[in-house]
Amino acid sequence: MLLGSLDPTKFKFQIQFSPISAGFSRIIFSDFWNDAVSAQESRRYQVALARGETVLPALPDGSHRYELQTVQTLQGYQVPLFSARGVEIDGSTASLYGPVWAERSPGVFETEVVGENGNVLLRVTRQFTLAENSYDLNLRQTVQNVSPDAHSIRWIQYGPGDLSVDQSGMMDIRRFQFGYLYNAQRDPSRANVVVHGAKFERSEALKKITAGTPQLWPQPDQMAQGFELSWYGTTNRYFALAVHAPFAPPQDNSKNMSAVESVFALADPGTIQTVVCELHSTQTQLAAGATARFDMGIYAGPLSPKVLGVTEPYQALRMDGLIEYLMGGCCSFCTFSWLADLIVIMLTFLHDYVVFDWAIAIMVLVMVVRFFLHPITKRSQISMTKVTRGMASIKPELEALQKRYPGDTKKLQAEQMRLYREKGINPVGCVGGMLPTFLQTPIWIALYAVLYFAFALRQQPAFFGVFQNFGGWQFLGDLSSADHFIRFSTPLIKWPFEFSSINLIPILMGGLFFLQQKYMTPPPNASMTAEQLQQQKMMKWMTVVLFPVMLYNAPCGLTLYIMTSTTIGIFEGRRIRAQMDKMDFTPKPRDPAKQDRIGRFYEKAMERARSKREPQKKFKDRE
Repeated sequence: MLLGSLDPTKFKFQIQFSPISAGFSRIIFSDFWNDAVSAQESRRYQVALARGETVLPALPDGSHRYELQTVQTLQGYQVPLFSARGVEIDGSTASLYGPVWAERSPGVFETEVVGENGNVLLRVTRQFTLAENSYDLNLRQTVQNVSPDAHSIRWIQYGPGDLSVDQSGMMDIRRFQFGYLYNAQRDPSRANVVVHGAKFERSEALKKITAGTPQLWPQPDQMAQGFELSWYGTTNRYFALAVHAPFAPPQDNSKNMSAVESVFALADPGTIQTVVCELHSTQTQLAAGATARFDMGIYAGPLSPKVLGVTEPYQALRMDGLIEYLMGGCCSFCTFSWLADLIVIMLTFLHDYVVFDWAIAIMVLVMVVRFFLHPITKRSQISMTKVTRGMASIKPELEALQKRYPGDTKKLQAEQMRLYREKGINPVGCVGGMLPTFLQTPIWIALYAVLYFAFALRQQPAFFGVFQNFGGWQFLGDLSSADHFIRFSTPLIKWPFEFSSINLIPILMGGLFFLQQKYMTPPPNASMTAEQLQQQKMMKWMTVVLFPVMLYNAPCGLTLYIMTSTTIGIFEGRRIRAQMDKMDFTPKPRDPAKQDRIGRFYEKAMERARSKREPQKKFKDRE
């Protein structure tokens, strides 16, 4: 049986039900596709349809439509999504798994629980309903006590588990996330859904399963504080599958999902392939003839702010908390999610109201960033040049000091600092030259996360899709993946990284780095040793080679950003150097009391280092 349709003008997706446990085996989206080529063909079809053209382009084959992974496996058994697991009756669980359900109509299922004496104890119904043009699926579940006795029952079903890994993704970032309500004492209105502080990376969930503590919600501190679940969802790179309170504003003000009290993660030990989640309700006392309801809403759709951030009931339930522009693992702390959110706002504004193309919007963002960083860039380059020329001017005197105090490091450092002060040179002033790079690095990381996770950029071509007009050439056809200048039919290399295409932008970026290093980098510091000069040379080549290799399969929107920024930086540097040629960099003696903060910091740091070394030296001398 099917529910919904693959006609994008009517339904967002189609559900195929499973004969096992009143769940479903497939969720197929009507207008989301697995690859950029299919997405572009679909857009051409939609444009022609909107224009009323009589001859329409061919719509891509249905097999290319995006499908959420719904059939999972646990202990060798198939687990249809949202299928019924069982019902706990007075402490004993009656299984509802298997072909024990009768489908009365599409999405409507019934079954009965029979006692040991053969009499019917409970009558269970499940009804899935899907509205047109909606990503929300309503699940109404009732358990009726038809026995003459009261019973204590708990509803158990399967919920959102692992979603499929994005085919074009460089990494597996899947998450289990929760939105919850504070207790009544802390939030009497019960109107504010909290969306932070309750999340598990997939790797963390696997560790809990392995450790024998599979409960994801609630954790002990959440239970102690009386938090109540409002929604629970799993995400992959671009999509989410979530259960939420059956909230219907403005009539319904309840945001508590009473149908779910706890969430458990399950997987086969040893060979973990799929994480399956169980949802347990609260324990309910059911009198004879009474009916208990375990209703919930189900969201199956994109991680898009234009859906989750503005559409009810998702807006009221704060389900936009499912959207996180956050890299996983060790990169989580350096992603700067607040900066990523700001970049999304800026890019969206530029695309929607100014340039109407994502690639151009990224390039305009480069100009904005470089504009605000220009004063810092100029000052840092002047500082580096001043230090370099100043060190060159006192090189003979530094060499003389090294010959005068060959074995007395402490005295040599003191005399060098005296010389720096007399000549007005800050020996660590060149550190400021790295400041623009340090300031841009968080932007690169945040932009990487945006381009990797932002649904709005998924399968979006660059420059109005101009390259796709040349026989369907896929160069820059998807800003969220590599640029695919020349794409191979099969990958030539799969390890240690996949080499499935020649990507032009990272290669051009490496060439620009080379030009920048060769023509724009100030000459080496005159006081450097041969070893230090060799290390500096190695660092330059690492920048030229390592960056393009690291970013070879990165989203081409990111490499386009870096390449554009580097190009502008070269011209900006030439202009600054032209201005510096007119400046006087002759070292001027400076009063020691007025030396800059970096100089004082350097001197104090050297003093602390000496004080730490001296006790160690004395200890060794005693030995």
